[in-house]
Order: sequence, then structure tokens, then C-alpha cells
Amino acid sequence: MAIRLTRIDELALVTLARPQALNALNFALLRDLDAALEQVAAGDARALLVTGAGDRAFCAGADLRELQGRPLAAARADAAFGQRVLDRLEALAIPSIALVNGYAFGGGLELALACTFRIAAPDARLGFPEIRLGLIPGYGGTQRLPRLLGPARALELILSGRTVMAEEALAIGLVNRIVEGDLIAAGCAFAREMTGWSLLALRLAREAVRRGLSAPLTEGLAIEADLNALARASADAAEGIAAFLEKRRPVFRDR
Repeated sequence: MAIRLTRIDELALVTLARPQALNALNFALLRDLDAALEQVAAGDARALLVTGAGDRAFCAGADLRELQGRPLAAARADAAFGQRVLDRLEALAIPSIALVNGYAFGGGLELALACTFRIAAPDARLGFPEIRLGLIPGYGGTQRLPRLLGPARALELILSGRTVMAEEALAIGLVNRIVEGDLIAAGCAFAREMTGWSLLALRLAREAVRRGLSAPLTEGLAIEADLNALARASADAAEGIAAFLEKRRPVFRDR
């Protein structure tokens, strides 16, 4: 298997397990990732961590040997499949956190962008080098990066193909944090800032942001009002308000 799916208490951990190839995304890895994400979605994990095996790379991008010489129809199908897998990751009901150790290039950066959050080691290097090969990103990079950084900054990175070091990635909002030491332990601590709250409320908040980004402000506000009403009608909201008034910690049931 090119993917390892394990648990750390209430957290799921997906590890890209091709360190000899810098965890490059070949078709087998994408299929394994798709299956692992299906398991995560059906399970009871409260957050997902995604990382790469070894200390050199989170994921160095697509496996170019597999892409070479593919006919046009196959290339279109390849891109659509990769997009579907990363869409599954983005659509998880639980928060996902990319733990970027080393290189996150091309498809690897697209994988990180499909996660809710990104935490980087100090030696992390991120970028879209496709333009230097006569290519463009194909697994969502041209769509997710502008939504995160804005179109001008995203186009600069995509059209130049330059590498962004960890400190710059933090400064421009490409990653949420830089952490020294044990990246998985840091990811667990980051996830647990959220996993104690209602998963229903977390899902609705993420859905409001995600849907609103692709809509005019007036439509986004309507989406927020609808989802806010759903949250307020939940048992978790009743528990949260009661706990606040009673000056105790709430006990959420995710419903």
C-alpha cells in the first residue's frame, strides 16, 4: 500500500508511504488515498492529519513517469480523478491538517491546499513548478490557491514556478503555523484546539465559509443565516448555551 492509515486516539493519520520517490502522487497512491479517505469519512475520527513518510518530502508532486506520453483523453481523465480524490479530502466533515515536512511541490501542494489547515516544518518548501515543464497544475491548484491567497499572489507563484520557503509561506498565509520538533505531535495539539467542540458546529462553520467564497456577498450572507439557524436548532447548541449559563464545560454529542 502507498498509504498508511492509522489512529492517534481520536485523530486519524494518513501517511503517504513512498519515501523512495519523495512520496510522489502516482495513480496507485491516489487510489489508496481515495480508499483511505472513504474509511475516514465512515469512521469516528474527530480530525485528520496528513503527512509524508521520511524527512525529505511531504509530497514532491505527480509522478512524471506515469504522465509521460498519455493521450489527451487519458490526461483529462487523470486530472479529473486527482481532483475527485482531493475534493473528497476537502469535503470531509472533520477538519484536516497537512503536516508539511520538506518538499510540497505540484500535486503535493495541491494535496495540502485541499486540507483545512497547513502546518509546516522550518525546512518546508512549497511551490508549483509545473510551468517550468510546460505544464500547469491539474489537481485543483489554479482554483484553490487564488481562493486562499488572492489571484495576484497566486498567479505570481503559478506563473513563476518559484519555491516558497516556510517563513514566506507563513507570511503570505499559505501555511497556518511553522513548528519546530515533532510535526505529528504539533499537528495533534493543533487539531485538539478544535476536536473538543461540536463536530456539527465545526462542519456548518466550514460549509458556510466554503460555500460563501464562491457566491456574491448577499448570497453568502443568506447561506450563513441558513446554517446559523441549523446550528441553533441543534442539541449541541442547547447544551453549549446551558453550559455557559451554568458556568460549566459543555458536553457535546455532535448532534
